[in-house]
Amino acid sequence: MKGIKEMKNFAILENPFHPLHPCSYVFLAVALLVSNVVAIDSGKTLERTVVKLADGIYTIRHKDAPDTFPQGNTTVIIGDREVLVVDSCYLPSSAREDIAEIRRWTSKPVRYLVNTHWHFDHTMGNGTYWDAFPGLTIVAHTETARQSSGYNPGWFERFPKRGDRLKQILEAGKDGNGKVLTEGERKEYQDAIAGIAPVQEEFKSVVDRAPNLTFDSEMRIDLGNREVRIMHLGRGNTAGDAIIFLPKEKILMTGDLVVHPVPYMFGGYPKDFGATLRKLDQLNFETMIPGHGEVMRNEKARSYVRLLIDFCEAVTEHVSNETHRLGAGAANLPAVREAVMKNIDVASWRRKFAGESKDEQDAFDTTFAAMITAAHGEISGR
Repeated sequence: MKGIKEMKNFAILENPFHPLHPCSYVFLAVALLVSNVVAIDSGKTLERTVVKLADGIYTIRHKDAPDTFPQGNTTVIIGDREVLVVDSCYLPSSAREDIAEIRRWTSKPVRYLVNTHWHFDHTMGNGTYWDAFPGLTIVAHTETARQSSGYNPGWFERFPKRGDRLKQILEAGKDGNGKVLTEGERKEYQDAIAGIAPVQEEFKSVVDRAPNLTFDSEMRIDLGNREVRIMHLGRGNTAGDAIIFLPKEKILMTGDLVVHPVPYMFGGYPKDFGATLRKLDQLNFETMIPGHGEVMRNEKARSYVRLLIDFCEAVTEHVSNETHRLGAGAANLPAVREAVMKNIDVASWRRKFAGESKDEQDAFDTTFAAMITAAHGEISGR
């Protein structure tokens, strides 16, 4: 189905209040074995595309991996002396293709690679860049570096087991949030299972590279007549989300704090998400590159960020009210979800994000159900 892709359950991995959160990474294998969330980009991405944003600034949008995993957007920023790249995507082959393109654009070295967060579809290409550019500095928020070091190395060993879990979901006919799979979603899971083998073959030669330069709130890099600001505005999609801002060019890269046209709300920190986006909205940007999806400019970008803010705040308020009324225990989650679904205008929110597209409506329903689960866990204080 267009727009639906099998993805990991970050509700567990990114929510420290979740009972299975791997605070010491002991539960990581279990967490990934129960991975079952489907997520969206802006439709199924079948072609690699490049957008030139300004002289020396390019954004690359990657086609989906064979296992249907979406690959994060990559942005290349060229200064007078050196180059900075934002996110290394998922497949080593895609990262190599990007590197070949960079070398056609400039003879300057890639000196910095920024990971906006630790998720695999933004970091698995790190080793490919490391091999291509000696002396590379991989930059990330302190928490992202910690999570990358803890989660990523075991990914290659765990990867083949995803097929078994996906088969279990198909047999059950519903995902981990209790949402019944549509026929299109069932087809996506089947495609994901079929695509595991070629992706696993690529990963056999990968050497994972974690960030080696960290920051807590902000750092600034001068690439030579081009200033880059790397900032952590607060928790949202993960505990260590970084945004990259070019103040002179008024270009903003958001990582998965912003995903278009339907957001990723599969865990993280729903209560903090809106406040973090409000800080993002205060920046003087005119062009926005989301973690997944199309480049947005001017009022379209602003309107979408504000829609996300309203959505985050509305849903978490309802979840908070019902959690306090019905109780915080995990056993009360189904009742909380049912009450929230009755008391919030789901159809209106679905229409605002997904329009008339059945595929994107299905994607919205999935992310909405996962968001309630994550918010309930966070509000419950587990």
